[in-house]
Amino acid sequence: MSAKPLDSLPPTETLEIENGLSLVPRVRLNLTVYSSTGVVTKPVDEWKMKRTLIDFLKNSLSVPITVPEDDLQIRRLRDLKKRKRDDPVASGVLVIRDLGFLKKGGKRSDVEEEEDAKELERKFLEWRKYIVEKMDGIELNIEGVKYKLNVVVPDSDDFEGTKKAWEEFYAFGNRGFSRGKQEPDTIIVRGVPSRWFAEPRVSSSKFSVLVTHTIFSTFGKIRNLNVAEDDGLGKDANEDGDDLISGLHCKIVVQFETYQDFYNAFKVLCGRSLQKEGSKLRADYEVTWDKDGFFRFSRNQPEQNSSRIRELTTTHQRSEAPRHQQRVSQFSADQAPRKRFKE
Repeated sequence: MSAKPLDSLPPTETLEIENGLSLVPRVRLNLTVYSSTGVVTKPVDEWKMKRTLIDFLKNSLSVPITVPEDDLQIRRLRDLKKRKRDDPVASGVLVIRDLGFLKKGGKRSDVEEEEDAKELERKFLEWRKYIVEKMDGIELNIEGVKYKLNVVVPDSDDFEGTKKAWEEFYAFGNRGFSRGKQEPDTIIVRGVPSRWFAEPRVSSSKFSVLVTHTIFSTFGKIRNLNVAEDDGLGKDANEDGDDLISGLHCKIVVQFETYQDFYNAFKVLCGRSLQKEGSKLRADYEVTWDKDGFFRFSRNQPEQNSSRIRELTTTHQRSEAPRHQQRVSQFSADQAPRKRFKE
């Protein structure tokens, strides 16, 4: 566990949390590929496009970037006959994980570390802006066919942009749910492996509410928590939802007691991937904030929620027996369980 306060953690630093999990830095970019002429007679060669982009990153930037093929995904449009002239021919995701060139070396005092954290954040944002500007709009020539590349930072990785969005939402989009100043307090995380949130003594693959609560308590005091199977909807990288298989990934909704805990958690989760100790896999999850009031009808039940958490803490071995475990669990409101996933 890192002893550094969450609000001063630079975006290039790894954060160790509970259950052998770590949040490791990344720069994630969404890619969209268009035909330069609007006319396409054959599908994009995904492998050759990947090689062209990897070579560009290695040879055309001020600091060469080496990206493994697994961290660059390109998916071509499956049915060109249904494509309109201005529609993209392919889309994808680029993840850059090696950000060591942005860090400073040597031992630093607490004051220097705080100043370094601010400087690192500034350098990180400037470099991310630089690489987007360098890649966005470039022309790719694949076997004589010219394509144009569009590159953006996804909302789930853009903390400052998302913060501005929720401030504008509550300033101008007040729905009258409550009086006085309104601030977000609920985070939604999608695309994390269920087995990483499991209770090993009960199941090696099914998520546990108690384990999930322990992990997210790293960020602050929790008011409400909901864990469910992730159906794959809402993933930036893949419209078809092929990346997520029902039952293997989960969706986590966490409501914090205070705005500050929400703020710190959201900032730390933005721009990072989840890694399990002993595993080479990294989960490039998506994090968003809840503007639809997921827990709106249970906000006046903190005592009930706290009691439920204590009850789970003392009886989780019985209540989470494999044959009785529900696939959807929520502290604050009753909810019908979904169908079990057949493994």
